[in-house]
Amino acid sequence: MKENNSFGGINMVGIPIRDDDTDRRTFPFVTVALIAINVLVFVLYELPMMTSDAAFETALRSATLVPYDFVRHIFTLEAWMDLFRSMFMHASWEHILGNMLYLWIFGDNVEDAFGHIAYLFFYLLCGVAAAFAHVLLAMNSQVPTLGASGAIAGVLGAYLVLFPGRRVIALVPGGARMMTQETTALAMIGLWFVFQFISMIAGLGAIDQGGVAFAAHVGGFIAGAAIGYLWKQAFGVRSTPTRIRPA
Repeated sequence: MKENNSFGGINMVGIPIRDDDTDRRTFPFVTVALIAINVLVFVLYELPMMTSDAAFETALRSATLVPYDFVRHIFTLEAWMDLFRSMFMHASWEHILGNMLYLWIFGDNVEDAFGHIAYLFFYLLCGVAAAFAHVLLAMNSQVPTLGASGAIAGVLGAYLVLFPGRRVIALVPGGARMMTQETTALAMIGLWFVFQFISMIAGLGAIDQGGVAFAAHVGGFIAGAAIGYLWKQAFGVRSTPTRIRPA
C-alpha cells in the first residue's frame, strides 16, 4: 500500500475553486513551474508504470520516501533524494489534480508576499518538515510515501497567517447539484487543519498501514504558519480586499 499526501475529497466547507488575487503584484512563476514539474513527472514517469501494479510499487520503493529506510540511511544522499523526489510524485489522477488545485489557488498570493526565490525555498522547507513529521510518527513503516500536499499544507499555513480574511469561492453540495459559496480563508483552511489534526490523532495506531499521511499535512502546515508568522512580523503584509470581484 502507498501512503498518500493527498487533500482528497471535499473540504468540510467545500472545494475551493478560486480566491481573491486582485491585489497580486507579480506573476506566480514558481507556483506555475511547480505545478508543471509535478504534472510532467506524473505523466512522463509514473503513468507509464501504472499499467503494472508490481512495477509501480517497485518503482515507488526505490524512488520515494520510505520511513523505515530513511531513518536508517538519513545521512546518505540517496535518502534525501528519495525525500525530495517524493514531493513531486503522485499515486493517481485524483491525487495530483486535488493537490495541484490547492497549490494553484493558494500558492500565487503566498509567492507574491514572499518573492519568487524565498517562496521556492519556503515550499521545499515545508515539504521537508512535513516528511519529518510523518517519519517521526511512523519510523518503522515500510510503506512508500509520496505526494506534494505536505509542502502545499505549508503554503496553506502561511496563507492563513498572511491573509486570514481573504475571500475564497468554494463549491459546496446543494441538493442534487453543486453550488458556489463565498467563505473566508480562516474558515476554509482553519477547518481543513482541524480535520487533519483530528484524523492524525485518530489514526496513530495504524499510521504504518497506508492511507493518507495526515501527520505530513499537520507538520507542513505548522511549519508554513510559523514561517508565515515570522515573515509577517519582519516585513508586514499589504492590505487585502474584502470581497471577490465578479468574474
